[in-house]
Amino acid sequence: MSSQEFTHLDKAGNPSMVDVGEKPVTKRIAKARSIVVLDGEIMEKLQGEEIHTKKGPVFQTAIIAGVMAAKKTGELIPLCHPLGLENCQVEISLNAQNEVEIICTASLTGKTGIEMEALTGASVAALTIYDMCKAFSHNIIIKETRLIAKSGGKRDFSLEA
Repeated sequence: MSSQEFTHLDKAGNPSMVDVGEKPVTKRIAKARSIVVLDGEIMEKLQGEEIHTKKGPVFQTAIIAGVMAAKKTGELIPLCHPLGLENCQVEISLNAQNEVEIICTASLTGKTGIEMEALTGASVAALTIYDMCKAFSHNIIIKETRLIAKSGGKRDFSLEA
């Protein structure tokens, strides 16, 4: 793959912000997922659908952290456009494998994608769960942070059936 194919490089191969000035405004939605595997000692602390620690409720705190991070994505990722999110939702649940599944859905009406905001929100929510649970055990795995769907812009993408 040549450097010309990367969107964040200019013709000389130098880092460059993508010019979105001529792009059409469309409704854009992205959904990202992170999976967190907690060991048995931590899972024993699960009460209903929440883990309570001295730092507070783990999943509720992670939801807030994920939304806050998504809003700051343009400050965290070089060359990423600062975007005014219209909506950002973080949902946390246990999946069939008894892993913590974080879904971050971000949306806006604009000229550039929202994938990085959804990915950042899911990632920071996962990191927050790690931070809040590490006093119980460091045997925590954050895995499979990925985009699972996006719409708007040049092309749509979905792993969902």
